[in-house]
Amino acid sequence: MSKNAIHFFTEDVIFTLKQKSEIRNWILTTVKNESYRLKELNYIFCSDEYLLGINQQYLNHDTYTDIITFDTSEEERVVVGDIFISIDRIRENADKFKSAERDELHRVMIHGVLHLLGYTDKGKKEKAQMTDKENQYLGLRNF
Repeated sequence: MSKNAIHFFTEDVIFTLKQKSEIRNWILTTVKNESYRLKELNYIFCSDEYLLGINQQYLNHDTYTDIITFDTSEEERVVVGDIFISIDRIRENADKFKSAERDELHRVMIHGVLHLLGYTDKGKKEKAQMTDKENQYLGLRNF
C-alpha cells in the first residue's frame, strides 16, 4: 500500500491539482483508518459535459453531478477504483455553498473514497453518516 497507487488525470478540462503529495498521504490515512488496503485509485478531473456523458452511458442518468465513483475492486477491504470529478460542479458548488473551491474539492474527493470504503448516501441516515465521515477526515488534513 503506497501513495504511488493514487493517480491524478484530467479529461476535457484545464486543471492542476495542488499539494498532490499531501493529498495522497491524507487519502492513504483515510483508507488505513477504515482498515482497508489501497491497491489503485485514479482521480479523473473533468468538465460537466464529460461527466454527463459518463452518467448517461454507464448509469443511465441524464443529469449533471459533481462525482461518479466506480469501484473495480475484486477483493474484500481492498480499494481499487476510478473517481470522476467535475471541476465545473466543484466551482459552482463552492460558490453556492460559500466555501473555498479547495475545500469543496477535498470534500468531494474524500466522498468518493468513502464510497469505495463501503459508505453509501442513499437514505437520510446514510447521508448523515457520510457527512459525518467527510467532516471527520476533512479535519485530519494538515495542509
